[in-house]
Amino acid sequence: MSESVSDNAPIKGLTSTQAAERLQQYGPNALEEEKISPLLKLLSYFWGPIPWMIEVAAILSALIQHWDDFWIIIILLIFNAGVGFWQEYTAGNAVAALKKQLALKARVLRDGQWQEIDASQLVPGDVVRLRLGDVIPADVRLLQDDYLSVDQSALTGESLPVSKQQGDEAFSGTIIKQGESMAEVTATGKSTRFGKTASLVQQAKTVSHFQKAVLTIGDYLIYVSLALVIALVLVQLHRQTPWLELVQFALILTVASIPVAMPAVLSMTMALGAMALSKRKAIVTRLESIEEMASMDILCSDKTGTLTQNRLTLGKIELFNAKDEQEVLLAAALASREDDRDAIDEAVLHGLKNRDHISHFKQIAFVPFDPVHKRTEATIADDEGTSFRVSKGAPQIIMQLSGLAGAELERAQKVVDDFAAQGYRALGIARQAQEHAPWIFLGILSLFDPPREDSAETIASACEHGVQVKMVTGDNVAIARQIASKLGLGTNILKANSLPVNDARTTETRDANERVERADGFAEVFPEHKFCFVKTLQQHNHITGMTGDGVNDAPALKQADVGIAVSGATDAARAAADLVLTNPGLSVIINAIEEARRIFERMNAYAIYRISETIRIMFFVVLAMIFFDFYPITAVMIILLAFFNDIPIMTIAYDHTRLEKTPVRWDMQQVITVATAMGITGVVGSFGMLLIAMDWLHLSVSQIQTYVFLKMAVAGHLVLFVARSKDHFWKQPWPAPIMIWSAVITKLAATLLAAYGFGLITPISWPEIALIWGYSIGSAYITDLVKVAVYRHLGHRTPRHQHFLNVLKGRFVHDWH
Repeated sequence: MSESVSDNAPIKGLTSTQAAERLQQYGPNALEEEKISPLLKLLSYFWGPIPWMIEVAAILSALIQHWDDFWIIIILLIFNAGVGFWQEYTAGNAVAALKKQLALKARVLRDGQWQEIDASQLVPGDVVRLRLGDVIPADVRLLQDDYLSVDQSALTGESLPVSKQQGDEAFSGTIIKQGESMAEVTATGKSTRFGKTASLVQQAKTVSHFQKAVLTIGDYLIYVSLALVIALVLVQLHRQTPWLELVQFALILTVASIPVAMPAVLSMTMALGAMALSKRKAIVTRLESIEEMASMDILCSDKTGTLTQNRLTLGKIELFNAKDEQEVLLAAALASREDDRDAIDEAVLHGLKNRDHISHFKQIAFVPFDPVHKRTEATIADDEGTSFRVSKGAPQIIMQLSGLAGAELERAQKVVDDFAAQGYRALGIARQAQEHAPWIFLGILSLFDPPREDSAETIASACEHGVQVKMVTGDNVAIARQIASKLGLGTNILKANSLPVNDARTTETRDANERVERADGFAEVFPEHKFCFVKTLQQHNHITGMTGDGVNDAPALKQADVGIAVSGATDAARAAADLVLTNPGLSVIINAIEEARRIFERMNAYAIYRISETIRIMFFVVLAMIFFDFYPITAVMIILLAFFNDIPIMTIAYDHTRLEKTPVRWDMQQVITVATAMGITGVVGSFGMLLIAMDWLHLSVSQIQTYVFLKMAVAGHLVLFVARSKDHFWKQPWPAPIMIWSAVITKLAATLLAAYGFGLITPISWPEIALIWGYSIGSAYITDLVKVAVYRHLGHRTPRHQHFLNVLKGRFVHDWH
């Protein structure tokens, strides 16, 4: 669709040839994204300490030609990589689909014709037409002497529109709120102000606490394995055991010690959580962020458009020479043009009780607002043909127009100052009964950007969940304090430029950083300030979340442990965020926190189970070989245990867990202490079972191996039910039905294998099987008693929890500094 330009038009655009050449020179008008090949992304899941351990086990299997073991290990390795890769791939596709829906168009003058093209095809030198409601597609310079009002909140965080005129620059990503103009493109893509802000995002990196926890668990198991291997090798060399047998045992111990399915189980748990959140219209773009959300104790929230509606609303009206508020509002409504109604006009119209009253008046002439005169003026005729004038604009201009003096002027000035102190924008209204008559000052309107309906409730709910909310805005301190008080936040709002936040270890900087921790919010903020605030809070051991919607939020969203792009966010904010909200409002963040904490409890339970199970198998097998000089379990049995225990245990992703009221973090000392105590209890129980098999039942070595295999299979899964709660396993919340059924089915399969062998193992009798089941259930009960005792000894209230509660209550303590 195109339209001709008059031959007399002084403004000429580019030709198609020039545009194509410049597109080659400057590139597309879009943010550059670092794209990783899907193949390289998939291969990255095979690189890291735990994948290396699994790969070593596979190589050892191949070296001694245990091909069954080799293929089973390879299948587990591929399964683990596939789960993580597929979830990240599908989440990335969901965000890409959203971005396609938001692709911008631009009206451009090419070859003497106005054409609509994709904004990505714009080049410097193009002439574009900007109209009310348009998103400016690139950095431009205005070419016409027409008034333009631009909403720059997405770029600067200012909630009020900014006036532009001929020769001024307007920036990519900002929105035309009033007027129209032609403009010349001056910069595109990464060269725009939008693009330069987005480049800060590339510098923002944070390491997942989930990754640190997995590595810590892996390291612990490696060290324990090495110690046991060294001890056993020394003993076996003294016994002159052949090297091949030592290699075979190294394989058994390696497979037993590696948490083969741990990454897959944890990824599956987080993936299911991501799916649950997507049903609530929240798209997870980075799986690890779910775990970070469970630990989040501070949420930095952008004000404009996130806590507020980004829509001017009528506040208090101060009357001067009007009989009532409706007279003031009617005059204000008449002093605007219907076609160009901006945010101020809409606020005025919403305040009118009877909008139909406007239809009794006809606008004869209209003078629009401009930055020089700072007011609008309209000539109006009523039904009877009587004409009069109305004007609205900056209070000082309207006061001067009306000739206010003395006490009236002082009173008007005080009203304006009081409104400003409360963070309100003031608007003066006047009326002239007939030409050359004096203007009558009717009153002063106040306007403000109101909070979203659910913001106060969301903030209160966040506090109940142990999350402190800090407001961040580009507006002045008065506006920030006014909104903070309405939302139930504190009023300790600091000006960003008064805080020299950096990495220097000076006394002034340390004091400033502590003020950042204590603050309820920050005003007059630029993008680099937000970025620094997040880094400062992270350095003070806070897991920090950041919500936002504008380009100015993107660097901080990327740096934050949890970056949340709210509904209607810009592409840059969505690309930088870990969680993208597609429905208005913030209430889904609370749902996300609750879901994340449940997921964390599942992961924590699995980590405890996995460590205790590894200790139980390793110590039992090594000590049994040292004391009794035979293999208590075969390599094939260990691989079968991986299937009978690890694969069905993925159902923990569906488990019912209790909801913690405060942020939860990986406490590796607690995890390893509890798991080790449970593991040692299991080792003692396994030796008791072994002695019964040897000295009471007098079983052969091959039968003892089957006996031990079934005991480890049954007791191992029961340990999961013990590990899933800090309290006794028989107390609520009950396990999910799928967990119970997976345990029943897999243990039934293991029991049938022990009873009939099926050519894989030596069968044992049903009475012996019944003894194993009874012993395993009794052992699980004792393990549970040990677990509860250890938790009580460690205590539920850690120093970190106590510190956090003190911060929330305003009693800041200095124990971390």
